[in-house]
Amino acid sequence: MRGVFAGLAGLAAAMAVSAAELRVAVRDARGQPLPGAVVMLESPQASAAVRPMTGVEMVQRDKAFVPEVLVVTRGTAVAFPNHDTVRHHVYSLSPVKPFEIKLYAGTPANPVVFDRAGVALLGCNIHDHMVAWVVVADTPHHARADARGEARLHGVPPGGYALVVWHRDLPVGAAGVRRAVTLREGAPAVVEAVLTEVAR
Repeated sequence: MRGVFAGLAGLAAAMAVSAAELRVAVRDARGQPLPGAVVMLESPQASAAVRPMTGVEMVQRDKAFVPEVLVVTRGTAVAFPNHDTVRHHVYSLSPVKPFEIKLYAGTPANPVVFDRAGVALLGCNIHDHMVAWVVVADTPHHARADARGEARLHGVPPGGYALVVWHRDLPVGAAGVRRAVTLREGAPAVVEAVLTEVAR
C-alpha cells in the first residue's frame, strides 16, 4: 500500500476520534492540498449497507470525460453518453472492470455495471489524451476533497472503520492508502492524510 497517513499528533496506530462529522485534510508530500481526493470509510457493516446509485453518467464532451473522476458505490450502472460530433471508443483494462464500448455516437444501449470495489482507469482508443477514473466504493460513506483538500463525512454510524484515501496522481494501480479509525459520538474531528507518493 502506497503513501503514509499523518494522523493527529500523539495518537497511536489505531486512532480514536470523536465525531458526528469527520473532516479529512488531504495533503501531498510537500504539504500542499490535494483537491479532488476520494475519501472513504470502509467496514463490514458499511459494505452490507451499500446500494447501487441511480442515473449515473460519465459524459464525453469536447473530447474529454466529464467528470474526470467519478465515485460510485459497488453495483452501480454507469452510462457513457457521447455528446461530441466524433465517435469514441471507451475502454478499461483495469482488473476492477475490464470493458470495451466500441466506436459509437449517442448513448450506448447498455450501461456498464461496476460490481467490484477498486479503481478503474478508462481511456479512449481513438483519442489517447482522454483518460478518466471510476472509483468503486464498497461503502456508502465517501466524499471528495474540495479546493482546500478537505473532505467531510457526515452522519456516519459510530464504530471502527478503515479510512481510505485515493487521488488520481497516485501511481497507476495504487488502490490508495488506509488506516484504522474509530468513530464515536461527539464533536467533529479533523484527520490529516499525507500521500507521500504525490508531489505537485
